[in-house]
Amino acid sequence: MVPRVGLSRSTFAKLSPHPYLLANLEPSDASVPPARSNGRAPFEVRKPTVNSSSLSFAHGSALVRTGDTTVICGIRGETLLTEHIPNYRASNTQTELAEYDLLVPNIELATGSAPQFLPGGPPTTLAQTLSTRIYSLLHSSKLLRADDLRIWHRRPAEALTAEDDEFEGMEAREGEEHVVAYWVLYIDLFFISFDGNPFDAAWAATVAALRDTKLPQARYDPDREMIICSRKDTRPLAVEGMPVACTAVIFTGKETNDQPADGKFWLLADPDALEESLCNEAVTIVIDCTGGSRRILSISKHGGTVMTGKLLGSKEFLDWAGKRWEDFASAITSTQKM
Repeated sequence: MVPRVGLSRSTFAKLSPHPYLLANLEPSDASVPPARSNGRAPFEVRKPTVNSSSLSFAHGSALVRTGDTTVICGIRGETLLTEHIPNYRASNTQTELAEYDLLVPNIELATGSAPQFLPGGPPTTLAQTLSTRIYSLLHSSKLLRADDLRIWHRRPAEALTAEDDEFEGMEAREGEEHVVAYWVLYIDLFFISFDGNPFDAAWAATVAALRDTKLPQARYDPDREMIICSRKDTRPLAVEGMPVACTAVIFTGKETNDQPADGKFWLLADPDALEESLCNEAVTIVIDCTGGSRRILSISKHGGTVMTGKLLGSKEFLDWAGKRWEDFASAITSTQKM
């Protein structure tokens, strides 16, 4: 007997990606459930795994993997004296994080993580876009409190001068404390391997690393005019909630950008790189189900006209986002070290 020789699923997907995905989502046999080129059902996601404290010399770190997308996040804190902040105002207690740039994310797509990322090139548009989205969500989600990044100092009465008393940036009276410096958090994300849906993985790594971050106890030394940090005493950040990003793409079955005449489309959750290349419309919902209540922090959509507000608010879509939140929240909390 001559053995039957056939091509693997991944080979078929690479040879003819669009027709193969369409044939799997719309099988000729009604008894066969719709599937994707990777074998997953339309709403089936890749199970995330999270490892906290992955880096030895960072104040906080985490590695997140979903399928073949792997990203590691390291957080390093540096002190910044208020006298070195050009637009510093002691009365500003609401917009410190954004106005003083105390949160600085940066994303790098490593050479070899995917075929399109070549060595020696400038930062890609994708990396810059992801950094901007992470930066925006860090502030809009109110994940961190500015008080955790403030470094206080109480000046003795004899150290006060008339000039200091009149300067708004050094408002301090005898027996009162004032903010003398801030912690600046540098959030560096490095993609080790890349197979689609980078934002969800990068944001999960950011949240996990922030929950793992412990900053040294810091004090101001007026004699040396610098911040002194303890090597032993540390304190964790007070991270508010557990926001999780959930991304899906819309596959219309057409190889053009036009919406099909019959209006047929498929919502593919947690897309891989091949599916992202075949779809021109994507939606990301950031949800937080901490405490049993479902809070939608943001919804963003890119390209296309298929995904409407009615579909975004549908029970199926929100239930999937809630299940996705449970997967990431469970993976993040289970690896945190006490």
